[in-house]
Amino acid sequence: MESKLKVSKQLIVSEVDCRLYGSFIEHLGRAVYTGIYQPNHVSSDEDGFRQDVIDLVKELDVPIIRYPGGNFVSGFQWEDSVGDRDLRPKRLDLAWRSIETNEVGLQEFYKWTKKVNTEINMAVNLGTRGINAARNLVEYCNFEGDSYWANLRRAHGQAEPYQIKTWCLGNEMDGPWQIGAKTSEEYGRLAAETAKAMKLVDDSIELVVCGSSNSQMPTFGEWELDVLDHTYEYVDYLSLHQYYGNASNDLAEYLACSLDMDQFITGVVAMCDAIKAKRHSNKQLNLSFDEWNIWYHSNEADQAEKPWQVAPKLLEDHYNFEDALVLGCLLITLLKHADRVKIACLAQLVNVIAPIMTDENGNAWQQTIYFPFAQVSKYGRGQVLKPVVESDTYQTKSFDEVPYIETIAVLNEDELVVFAVNRSAEEVMNFVVSYDDISISELIEFSEISGFDIKAVNTSDKILIKPHASTQITLSSDTLQANLAPLSWNMIRCRLKK
Repeated sequence: MESKLKVSKQLIVSEVDCRLYGSFIEHLGRAVYTGIYQPNHVSSDEDGFRQDVIDLVKELDVPIIRYPGGNFVSGFQWEDSVGDRDLRPKRLDLAWRSIETNEVGLQEFYKWTKKVNTEINMAVNLGTRGINAARNLVEYCNFEGDSYWANLRRAHGQAEPYQIKTWCLGNEMDGPWQIGAKTSEEYGRLAAETAKAMKLVDDSIELVVCGSSNSQMPTFGEWELDVLDHTYEYVDYLSLHQYYGNASNDLAEYLACSLDMDQFITGVVAMCDAIKAKRHSNKQLNLSFDEWNIWYHSNEADQAEKPWQVAPKLLEDHYNFEDALVLGCLLITLLKHADRVKIACLAQLVNVIAPIMTDENGNAWQQTIYFPFAQVSKYGRGQVLKPVVESDTYQTKSFDEVPYIETIAVLNEDELVVFAVNRSAEEVMNFVVSYDDISISELIEFSEISGFDIKAVNTSDKILIKPHASTQITLSSDTLQANLAPLSWNMIRCRLKK
């Protein structure tokens, strides 16, 4: 089987916004408690945070983390999460029917983000609360002057402002599962007025308004257009959420789900631009794909968990080899749309549908999806080059033409980096990349994840599924040719001539 990728430094999609490699920590399951925070663990630091988790998060180089939800935020009273920890109330979290102790709150999470070199993407509660709580939180976090909420922050031990720059206006407000779910008219009006108030406090912040909870929502499209009609001039990003899975155990169909993501993004961009035209606006609205991942393995186990526990084992998907391939395809798709998708948050980061898992009495370890994400996050920085691809295709029940190759190239000052997935389960792919106007001096690395049973998983004791070096590649002055193993994730790094 053969496929070709032609790239040119004259055909640039966009510079990658590093926030494309963001993630998400929600007060859900074991994401926080026994995830990032476990004071009695052997690896924990003086603040109770697990150092083994910190080390793995730092390797992912995640620049922004959405917090504290998710569905959790629609019942969240932010005032519970600041000040003296001994005085903080325990609350019922109705979203996940758990007990929230508030032992880790805004102050503690901010301290953790500094340890892992990331920033907070803060979500405000527009389910059970509204304008006042949101603008007070911005004042508490960001105001430098002499005011009630800024002085309260100082009294809580934080003299300097947190300077949180990215804020989400609620979460999945169209979802009937959401506490305080709203119609598009109700939410659009509330989001617009909340945005205005928040930016009066701090006009440097950027705001993300809720799109549909997923593309299968019955109001998808109508919701976006209605909400944007109210909020277009006050917000900076529209959110997208989508999760994928292989419940039908159809590998060919599952590997094609990135085509669905592509269509979803393209459709939402069109809606944003329609409102721009309707309002005669000069402003371009970009996208925040602030929840995306694979989520289906844990559904049955979640049903068995009893309600009203602290940190129950919820959404603990154990990812296999085929999941790593699919995640690679989804990452490539996000890069293809780097001109409009400026923020994306892999949901989530630790224990809850996550690349990192922890054993409460043992170590932290990497799931299969950790490795493609880590490689793209580290090396997918620079300018995305428009892919011109030739490939054979196959058909599934949902898609007439699925390319056997999913690929993208990123160019920076020092390297040309190519990411590729061979979707074929049987055939080695002769993959040729041509680059007439890019001068390559040498190969730095060709690594692949391949050769595993599609249902194989990593465990705390054995990290089996991870990249390994391949020598099946040759370079010339204007092309490279690599043999991509069947069902493989691949990264090729080439050094540029100076």
